[in-house]
Amino acid sequence: MTHGGKSSSPLAMTEPARLADIREEYEFLDGDDRYRLLIDLGRALEPMPDALKTDATLVRGCSASVWVYPTVAEGGTLHFLADSNAAITKGIIALVLATVQDRPAAAIRDTDIAALLEPFDLRNQLSSNRTQGIPNMIALIRSTAERYA
Repeated sequence: MTHGGKSSSPLAMTEPARLADIREEYEFLDGDDRYRLLIDLGRALEPMPDALKTDATLVRGCSASVWVYPTVAEGGTLHFLADSNAAITKGIIALVLATVQDRPAAAIRDTDIAALLEPFDLRNQLSSNRTQGIPNMIALIRSTAERYA
């Protein structure tokens, strides 16, 4: 990608570079390899300490157990720790986090996460059990960003 410099607005709706790289690779792959890519993304997530995997950090409505814990870094950016007990679900979490990780709360609040994930066509690539919790994950991230924005 060639950008002639920085965006004039920090809230500009541009695809995060990490997500663009993942999408480029994902589009090149077929079904089974897409599963493997998601599993690899999940494995690459920063480890979430077991002590943070509580009822308070559990995302409701997911078929697998999913935990998301937000932290506020210096400068007001949000950093999320997340985990799941299912490999592909953990990969989906990594994909969702690639849209928002380490960005300012206001930028996350104003990001259309679902639209950024649309090119991955997860609803048609994965079973409905695996994708049913995505809106809840997005809602949790958005409400966290609204609190800190």
